[in-house]
Amino acid sequence: MKTKFYFIIVMLMIISVRNCVGQTAYITNCTDYSISVINVATNTVIDTISSGGCPYGVSTNPNGNETYITNELGNTVSVINTTTDSVTSYIPVGSSPTGISVNSNGSKVYVTNKNSNNVSVINTSTHTVSATIQVDPYPWGVAADIIGNNVFVTHSNSAGTVSVINGSTNSISTTIPVGNSPHGVCVSPTGIRVYVTNFGDSTVNVINTISNIVSASIVVGSSPSAICISPDGSKVYVSNWNDNSVSVINTITNTVTNTISVGIKPIGLSLSPDGSKLFVVNELSNTVSVINTALNTVTASIPVGSNPIAFGNFISSYTQPAAIASYKTESENISISPNPFTSQTTITFNEEQKNTTIKIMDVLGNCIQQKTANGSAGSPTRQLTLDMSDVAKGIYFVQVMQENKNVINKKIIIN
Repeated sequence: MKTKFYFIIVMLMIISVRNCVGQTAYITNCTDYSISVINVATNTVIDTISSGGCPYGVSTNPNGNETYITNELGNTVSVINTTTDSVTSYIPVGSSPTGISVNSNGSKVYVTNKNSNNVSVINTSTHTVSATIQVDPYPWGVAADIIGNNVFVTHSNSAGTVSVINGSTNSISTTIPVGNSPHGVCVSPTGIRVYVTNFGDSTVNVINTISNIVSASIVVGSSPSAICISPDGSKVYVSNWNDNSVSVINTITNTVTNTISVGIKPIGLSLSPDGSKLFVVNELSNTVSVINTALNTVTASIPVGSNPIAFGNFISSYTQPAAIASYKTESENISISPNPFTSQTTITFNEEQKNTTIKIMDVLGNCIQQKTANGSAGSPTRQLTLDMSDVAKGIYFVQVMQENKNVINKKIIIN
């Protein structure tokens, strides 16, 4: 029987009454000081949320019902409860916050403050800044590695660089020279490559994260801004702000295979979790273009607020399940090693397990297999070996429900 871990999709499929809507997109409208909420399935605006001054960047928490918004003129981050579509907190950060990214386990949010030349690290449990990291001038985009513990920050100046932050130590481990005025950044599903848009010279740089050097430079449209990668890592999408287009890059050949016309001054873009739809935010059209990624054609144009930006991952597929009143991420309570791996890996628990359920999911959220770890005084259960030899290569998630109702999740990769 094939074994697949996919916690995010599971949380989507177990839906509460309010959020039968499913996947939602959060579009920041800078001039309106508002956020348009779009139903990804129907391509319609279903709600509008008031926010801080010039909401700009967006990042959704894969492990909780929150979305985070940078307010460029307010020097704050808005926390949105995606169950109620309401702002629950404003977190003070640095000057002119722009980019934002949640780390892989949902415990930290990284915010680039372009006018104070630092990165704020937010604790998602307390909604407070736990650390401030000084970086090179004009930090703009940010992306957290979903495999390791690295955070990549672009610096939008003429002598462009990317800072690599160690997420454990909150220190810069290296600085990588890239093109002119880098803006957007995204990380491949395997964590081996990082893609950076250079707004000033109309290129995309490909960084090898093993050597931390640029391995390729790809010419795209004029003034590329935002960037995202498909779930399988085969395609990269780039918004060309000055060309009113989106470039589609084949990641195997590092070549542009398609150019798609969209609205005026496209900036933010984000893929639906299954990769079938690309949502492109058009800053001066006040619209969002919806692209069918199989056909590379625009299938819808959605009116939103004034001067929409939505720089970052703005599509949330999480809904608070009615069956779990209190959700808590406790990734530090388990470890999985080796990870990545080819056939077998071992889950190690820090404490003896009793009545612990481990669910194995396919990509649609169907429970393929369920295991129970029951320890006793004479035979404590602290390890569980998983045979994944019949599973296709890729990224998966494990969901563990402990007796005390804590939900533990952990990403794994099979290579």
